[in-house]
Amino acid sequence: MTIYPNITETKNLIKQLVSIPSPSGYTTNVIQFVEDYLKELDVETKRNRKGGLIATIPGKNDQEHRMLTAHVDTLGAMVKEIKSNGRLRLSLIGGFKFNAIEGEYCEIHTPEGNTFTGTILMHQTSVHVYKDAGEAKRNQENMEVRIDAKVENEKDVRRLGIEVGDFVSFDPRVELAANGFIKSRHLDDKASVGILLQLMKRIKEEQLTLPYTTHFLISNNEEIGYGGNSNIPPETVEYLAVDMGAMGDGQTTDEYTVSICVKDSSGPYHLGLRKNLTELAKHNNIGYKLDIYPYYGSDASAAIGSGHDIVHGLIGPGIDSSHAYERTHEDSLKNTEELLYHYVKSAMVQYN
Repeated sequence: MTIYPNITETKNLIKQLVSIPSPSGYTTNVIQFVEDYLKELDVETKRNRKGGLIATIPGKNDQEHRMLTAHVDTLGAMVKEIKSNGRLRLSLIGGFKFNAIEGEYCEIHTPEGNTFTGTILMHQTSVHVYKDAGEAKRNQENMEVRIDAKVENEKDVRRLGIEVGDFVSFDPRVELAANGFIKSRHLDDKASVGILLQLMKRIKEEQLTLPYTTHFLISNNEEIGYGGNSNIPPETVEYLAVDMGAMGDGQTTDEYTVSICVKDSSGPYHLGLRKNLTELAKHNNIGYKLDIYPYYGSDASAAIGSGHDIVHGLIGPGIDSSHAYERTHEDSLKNTEELLYHYVKSAMVQYN
C-alpha cells in the first residue's frame, strides 16, 4: 500500500507560494522564501546570475547526477503606458490572452518598494454607457488597470510613483476546498515547486541517501522561455522538469493523477526515461496518465534546445484551465510527489 506524505502540509505550502507576487522578472521575494525554507532543512543552495536557486543533495554516485526543476515565475504584466484618464495600459508577460484576466484584481509594484492595488477592466465596461461592451475586443488597446487611488490623469498617477516598466501581478484568489480541490492562479508552476520542497523535506526527514547526487533547480524565467537551460552540471545525465499537466479536449491528463508528458511542441521526450517513470508508477500503484501537450514547452525542452547532452523528461500534476484561474486536486499532487519520491531513489537505466 502506498503511504502518501502530509498532503495538507503540501497544500498549505502551495498556498503560501501562490500568494507571493512573482511575475517573470520580479521573483526575488519568492526565491528568498524558497531559500529560507531549504535553509531550515539544512539543504545546500546557491543562486545563479539569473536569480534562480539551485539546491543540491549529495548522493552515493557523484559521477552521474540527476537534476529536477520547477519554476516560481508566473504570468503577469508591466505598465506599458500611463493613460490620460489616469488608468494604465499593460504589456503582458507570458503566454496568455487578455480575456483570461478581465475583472481580475491586481497589484502594481514600484522599484521603490511601494504597492498599489487595482482592477483589470475593459475601458468599455459599463453597459449603461458603451453599446459594444460585450463585443469589443479584449486586447491591449481596450483593457486597462483602474488604480485604487484618487487619480484623474497621467500626472496624478506619476505623483504616486507609478511609472512605465512597473510590474503588475494578479491576485491568485487561492482557495483550499474541503473536498481536496485547490483552485488558484499560478498553480503553474507553484504547485510543482511546493511538491519539490516537500520532497526535499521528506528526503531529509527520512535521512535517505540518494543513489545519485541530485540537484533541484527552482527556475525563475520559464514563462518567458529560458528558465532552466543553464547551470546544469556536466555530470547531469537525467533532467526532469516538473511542471503542470495540460488538460483539455483530446487530452488524457486529469486532476487526479500524475501526467507524464511524451511529447510537446518541442518534440518527443526521452523514451527511456519515460518508460522508467511509467514502470515506477505501475510498480508503486501510482495513478498516472501519458499525454501530449500540443502548445507547450518546458525547462527541459529549453535545456535540450540550448545544446545540453542530457536525457530529458517532463511530469506534473494535472491543471485545469491553464494560464487562467486554475484548479487541481490533492490526489494529483499526491501522485506526482509519490512518483518523484520513488524516482529519486531509483537506479538510472542504461541509455547507450
